[in-house]
Amino acid sequence: MTTIDTIHHQIDRLSERRVGLWNSLSDGRDPAVVEEIRLIDAELETLWEAHRAERARIRFGERAEIVRRARQEERLERAA
Repeated sequence: MTTIDTIHHQIDRLSERRVGLWNSLSDGRDPAVVEEIRLIDAELETLWEAHRAERARIRFGERAEIVRRARQEERLERAA
């Protein structure tokens, strides 16, 4: 599995767990469930961030290579 597939799998799993927790809140407020939802939301945000970073890496290349090319272009512009 690729990294994106792995991230999607984790997002799907956590999203399903969060739906179940939200449904359990319909029976009554439970501070432990609310805290778990908050933690899952934070983890989902981190996973989506990783997903965006991986897509950018696939599309544009490694960060170090991008920085190297940008510096090289900057040097060329200054020399011109």
